[in-house]
Amino acid sequence: MKSKKEGTPMEVSLIAGGVAGITSRTVVSPFERVKILLQIQANNKSDVLSGKPTEGKKSIFQLINNMFKNEGVKGLFRGNGMNCIRVFPYLSIQYGTFETYKKYILQNKNLIKNSDGNTNRAEGQLPNVHRIIGGCLAGGTSVLFTYPMDLVKTRLSIQTAMAGKPRNGHSKPPGMVKLLVDTYKHEGGLPALYRGMYATCLGVVPYVALNFQIYEALKFLYINHMGNNKQESFNDLHKLCFGAISGGLGQIIIYPFDLLRRRFQILTMKQAGQDIGFHYTGVADALVQIGRKEGFKGYYKGLAANLFKVVPSTAVQWWTYEFVVNLLK
Repeated sequence: MKSKKEGTPMEVSLIAGGVAGITSRTVVSPFERVKILLQIQANNKSDVLSGKPTEGKKSIFQLINNMFKNEGVKGLFRGNGMNCIRVFPYLSIQYGTFETYKKYILQNKNLIKNSDGNTNRAEGQLPNVHRIIGGCLAGGTSVLFTYPMDLVKTRLSIQTAMAGKPRNGHSKPPGMVKLLVDTYKHEGGLPALYRGMYATCLGVVPYVALNFQIYEALKFLYINHMGNNKQESFNDLHKLCFGAISGGLGQIIIYPFDLLRRRFQILTMKQAGQDIGFHYTGVADALVQIGRKEGFKGYYKGLAANLFKVVPSTAVQWWTYEFVVNLLK
């Protein structure tokens, strides 16, 4: 068995990250759809789910109930297939990149000493600065390799909601493969599949860095507090709680960029001739327009639904990752 100083083997972190991604995203799929629909509905005068004029603000659970009525049980998990196809390599690459960087740093004590002068750190611990750097590298690399699938997943959720039942008068939405092909053919080739990636990186890169930093900091703070670096004291409840905290805090901090990410992904999107209604020339222009037209609250539209998704999702993600790693090592 490898020591904790050597980190987690690449193949183990790849498998564990992928399994953690599929498990965590499936658990919270209904909240993921609601969050996306809330984020893109700001300029629409009609309800994306029903096509009818909006009648005041609806709660998250009312929206989920409408989704169930309009589309059935399948509607609650619409787009989750594409999400799982995307999230397996996304989190595999993310955890694999972070663990590779972590292993490199842990094997070069002079790099740790140059960071904060402390070489008496417990096994497996990185200095804060290296956790953040590793998280940034992990976030950027995972986005680069999986972004087209993220874009298609967003569009699939929206187009399905706009189509609703046949009586709404909209055509049946295309499948994920057709969406991918149509976006490539009709919206500018390969660059179209990466539209909005810059805005996505502005949100994802710091979020992943915060996620790794907060989770590992809490984990080792607790282990060190217990004395003698006892990993055995770090149980399932701690993994779930620390994962929930890291995900929730990270999302609150970077949420405006997650909103921008979704809106840039649908700038040129139409459904049955209907324009979604966002016309931004860049990230700065989008931030100004949202503030002017929607106020400060506009930057956090859909945050509640997102926290309902992210907090349990990140908790399950970290628990599953640690479980699979311990199983395979």
